[in-house]
Amino acid sequence: MSNPLNLSENTLSKIDEVVPKYPEKRSAALMVIHLVQDELGAVNDFACEWIANRLDLQPINIKELVTFYPMLREKPWGRKHVRVCRTLPCALRGSYATCKSFEKKLGVKEGHVREDGEYSLEFMECLADCGQGPVVIVDEKTYENVDGDRAEKFADLLLDGKLDESDEFQSYEDALLKKTEE
Repeated sequence: MSNPLNLSENTLSKIDEVVPKYPEKRSAALMVIHLVQDELGAVNDFACEWIANRLDLQPINIKELVTFYPMLREKPWGRKHVRVCRTLPCALRGSYATCKSFEKKLGVKEGHVREDGEYSLEFMECLADCGQGPVVIVDEKTYENVDGDRAEKFADLLLDGKLDESDEFQSYEDALLKKTEE
């Protein structure tokens, strides 16, 4: 099959490996979408057509998956993607104010990418850490209790590229790694 998306040989190999693992090609759709998105940053209409052809489906079958699932996207996120939980437990602990602080500090409206492409901000449903809200995910790292003045400090550290070095904010994932190393 031709490669008009200019996917790497590695991604094409992964797609070729994953499709036969399913009883029907269509069952591999989400896995193929993720592989394409991982490389391209998003799954636009052209990518939907390519995936549909690869799986013997109609483009609408892929488009409806991309537009339904919140982890899939039609346009690329910023180089740093910030997600803030808006579900009730986090909302009660201040996530709406956290999101507003990020909009102001990062210079990007919720649901958008900053003009320079550096940051994108998404206010989304449950990030699965209800007891420690407001929960914020930056790229793939989860931070807890990011509210009030802490939200402003968090944004400042993110802007300065020093969030990973912070003693005040340690991601859940980094804390787990640290624990396993002890």
